[in-house]
Amino acid sequence: MNAIVALCHFCELHGPRTLFCTEVLHAPLPQGAGNGDSPGQGEQAEEEEGGIQMSSRVRAHSPAEGASAESSSPGPKKSDMCEGCRSLAAGHPGYISHDKETSIKYVSHQHPNHPQLFSIVRQACVRSLSCEVCPGREGPIFFGDEQHGFVFSHTFFIKDSLARGFQRWYSIIAIMMDRIYLINSWPFLLGKIRGIIDELQGKALKVFEAEQFGCPQRAQRMNTAFTPFLHQRNGNAARSLTSLTSDDNLWACLHTSFACKSACVLAGTVFSRLLKACGSRLTEKLLEGAPTEDTLVQMEKLADLEEESESWDNSGAEDEEKAPVLPEGAEGQDLTKCPTDSSLLSDCGSWQSRKLSVFKSLRHMRQVLGAPYFRMLAWHVLMGNQVIWKSRDVDLVQSAFEVLRTMLPVGCVRIIPYSSQYEEAYRCNFLGLSPNVQIPSHVLASEFAVVVEVHTAMRSTLHPLGCEDDQSLSKYEFVVTSGSPVAADRVGPTILNKIEAALTNQNLSVDVVDQCLVCLKEEWMNKVKVLFKFTKVDSRPKEDTQKLLSVLGASEEDNVKLLKFWMTGLSKTYKSHLMSTVRSPTASESRN
Repeated sequence: MNAIVALCHFCELHGPRTLFCTEVLHAPLPQGAGNGDSPGQGEQAEEEEGGIQMSSRVRAHSPAEGASAESSSPGPKKSDMCEGCRSLAAGHPGYISHDKETSIKYVSHQHPNHPQLFSIVRQACVRSLSCEVCPGREGPIFFGDEQHGFVFSHTFFIKDSLARGFQRWYSIIAIMMDRIYLINSWPFLLGKIRGIIDELQGKALKVFEAEQFGCPQRAQRMNTAFTPFLHQRNGNAARSLTSLTSDDNLWACLHTSFACKSACVLAGTVFSRLLKACGSRLTEKLLEGAPTEDTLVQMEKLADLEEESESWDNSGAEDEEKAPVLPEGAEGQDLTKCPTDSSLLSDCGSWQSRKLSVFKSLRHMRQVLGAPYFRMLAWHVLMGNQVIWKSRDVDLVQSAFEVLRTMLPVGCVRIIPYSSQYEEAYRCNFLGLSPNVQIPSHVLASEFAVVVEVHTAMRSTLHPLGCEDDQSLSKYEFVVTSGSPVAADRVGPTILNKIEAALTNQNLSVDVVDQCLVCLKEEWMNKVKVLFKFTKVDSRPKEDTQKLLSVLGASEEDNVKLLKFWMTGLSKTYKSHLMSTVRSPTASESRN
């Protein structure tokens, strides 16, 4: 995040002045801001906390060097500054914080070194303490433009027993060129800056009360004959913030510690951490094109979950009897509570594996099961048939489902991770069972189901050679059966052949294979959308549908079955959009 945070003061002698500012540097430090990047090369490392290393960029200056730096500095001259306008001593190079995570430097000094930045900060300072003021002259306000940047300004008063009205006027400003980002950061900045102001005012109040107790200024002023105000105070208008807070290390504290032993909580580190926290709380994401069907389905399921959660929270004690009951034996499983039936949702987080994944990827599963078993299993998954895993290892079953579901659109996935009884296919297409559960004979003989039985192996070399090193699978053997086994010479759906080609290509990493799978699913979901509109919305005859399937390259029987199954995974948003388009008057006129 590119921003500048500054502390400003309205001097009664010189007007609005910038006291202290912190800016973000992504490039090498500007000239005169220190030469070494590491502590010890022109810097003194003092503390490291939260990934930020605080350093004081103190280095010796020769008189000639100091004179040249002063002449080239964009800041005001010494003659135009008093004690109230000055924070760091003449020749002090400022402070720096190194963020090791992002390689960003946060530099604090009285004025920005760059002339253009100095002009922007100067203008924001003047406006924050003159014309851009909220009612009561204390509080936050927003102003700015595209040319000079946008400003969040919070004005406040500091108690001073020698000042006119016993208080001085300050402001903390945050300047950004991104208006939307600054507006979105308003609540965050307001809370953090308000905390800084409270600490400053609290310390100044203690000093004010101590001075008033020792020498009450109100009575003294009332007893003094009238003289011109500035002449009467004889230069007392120039009181620095360190004097008002009775803290000589205030500016050092600004950049070395958030809560040091001297109770200096306002520090440049506050500003640098404020900039870092504000920059990390919001991130930008590049969205290319319309959201995918998987994204729409996930959003719809999340919305349904939130609605059901609210209804459950608002229900009374009489509704407790209607709560879903877990199957027998599920009490000992690591299932997270979900306000709806876990079998109908695939992305609500209703279950999760308790350990690391047993199956690392589709390629790993293919190596473990063997190519023929994996092809049979993948064919049934893509066709929408019920996939049943029987094993005592719950983590293995859940890991298998996590890998297999990646071949399907999100809307086509319905999982019951582990059950003590058989569930019908309309409830789930992925079902985990205990080995003791009896599967109905008609399911075992059906061509619309596949069963994977996991048995304890007598030898550790039963799964095929070339399998990835995984000790957790060496004790198992896998048997895949179905009422309609897939013949080895069967062509199968096009997407299955492409998936197998990607898995067998050892030049492709697992991450690349995952991206290939995403692209394949998007390609076939686009064909599903075309077929849905052609058949369900436009109601075209079968002859035209066959021609369309030929054009789509999906005229084979397996491809047609796959498209019909995947059609059930379309989002409600897409379907309602198509139907509303059909019912609109313009659509009916165009068809006529």
